[in-house]
Amino acid sequence: MKNIFNKAFLAVATAAAFSTAGCDKVSDFGSTNTNPNGTPTPITKGLFTRAIAELGGKEGGLAISTMTRPGYYAQYFSETQYPSASLYDLPQAEFSGFYSAFLYDLQNIINLNTDEATKATVIASGSNANQIATCRILKAYAMWTITDRWGDIPYSEALKGVPQAPKYDTQESIYADLLKELTEAVDQFDGGQPMGGDIVYGGNIAKWKKFANSVRVQIALRMSKVYPDPSGMAATELKAALAHSAGTISTNDDNFVIAYTAAYQNPWYSTYVVAGRVDDAISSTMTEKLSSFSDPRIANYGTAPEGFPYGLDRPNAIAVPEGYGLILKGKGMAANDGLPVMNAATILFARAEAAERGWTSENAAALYEQAVTTSLSQWNHGDAAAAYLAQSTVGYGTTDHLEKIATQKWIAMYPDGLQAWCEWRRTGFPELTPSAYPVNESGEIPRRYVYGSGEYGNNNANVKEAAARLTGGDTQDARMWWDKE
Repeated sequence: MKNIFNKAFLAVATAAAFSTAGCDKVSDFGSTNTNPNGTPTPITKGLFTRAIAELGGKEGGLAISTMTRPGYYAQYFSETQYPSASLYDLPQAEFSGFYSAFLYDLQNIINLNTDEATKATVIASGSNANQIATCRILKAYAMWTITDRWGDIPYSEALKGVPQAPKYDTQESIYADLLKELTEAVDQFDGGQPMGGDIVYGGNIAKWKKFANSVRVQIALRMSKVYPDPSGMAATELKAALAHSAGTISTNDDNFVIAYTAAYQNPWYSTYVVAGRVDDAISSTMTEKLSSFSDPRIANYGTAPEGFPYGLDRPNAIAVPEGYGLILKGKGMAANDGLPVMNAATILFARAEAAERGWTSENAAALYEQAVTTSLSQWNHGDAAAAYLAQSTVGYGTTDHLEKIATQKWIAMYPDGLQAWCEWRRTGFPELTPSAYPVNESGEIPRRYVYGSGEYGNNNANVKEAAARLTGGDTQDARMWWDKE
């Protein structure tokens, strides 16, 4: 099989493929990529471990540098040294690295488990069906995070091993296919050996199924402004996910947490401890909100109860005295500290909102209280839940239900700045004040990333077609499909 490759060569070859073909990949490198001294078939469990680690930001690399930007927009984090992203400089970021890293690894695992020439060999890392299903789930999640940053992106023609530059699919069509992929993947698992190399759930298929259904819930809810009606597509998809026999994430035992290792270190550890950088801190927006609620999670979210003032320009930023909190444990991070990606509270809040909107017959107030309690328990403050909920500013009460759900969800999703930014764009809560020193023309918090210059150079016709579909063109203020006014 000509496209079996040596992993050391892959890093160079894939970069070259992206420089000539936009975001797509030419996977057939001929006989030159066969290592005569090693196994011709990759060990897929090793690829899977690496894909998970890179998705979360392996060793301060790929994802951490791009996930902090939405964290600035959601005002989870503040820049302390060289502010630019939090002042809304042009977010003209490239997404090609996502395709050439964890997405390519996941697609390659799927291909190897599908190809008759290799499927019998790679089964050592898990049954073919289980490897494919697990990778389809994680690939769908990853694609969801990419489209929610840029909008229309290469999807149906990406990762196909063809040389032509891929078209940009509409976000609407991508969302529909992601829901299909997640639904089919859950039902694809068989009774064989689970996917190896799993540093999230340790091969627990039941938990992967819950994660997939939970992603379906979140994707469905993100379409709430497009399909607000209880009988519309969003509500229908959400109810279908909740009704699935495999269930959804509802306790902290099922949280999606990346368990880093000595080989793949926690990205915040790599940033604060290995690199010695303190460019990012917990934002004063977050600490002030937590303080206003007497929220005990303030002791977990940062290293000090005072956050760094949000959105300062450099002269003002460097004048801030030390004593502000770094993110999570800051310089006290360990290399193998886990990183939460999706937690039970997020899904419980989603269910509470769906009930409040009349999409389901569940008890919105009860789910809201369960979500708050679950989030507090995640950070070992479950015994404070009763007093916390007794506050009029927190308790469900009789008014402002959607605002309270959204605000508490924003708190509970920390430190996942991407999902917080997405939910803020969708709900408008909590109400965030833009930086006082913006460098963008509108002065408003960006609502999307701008397509990278590499795409305009390598995939010009397709990226221009996608940009033309945006009202106002390819700008950071343009609203993507689900982000309706």
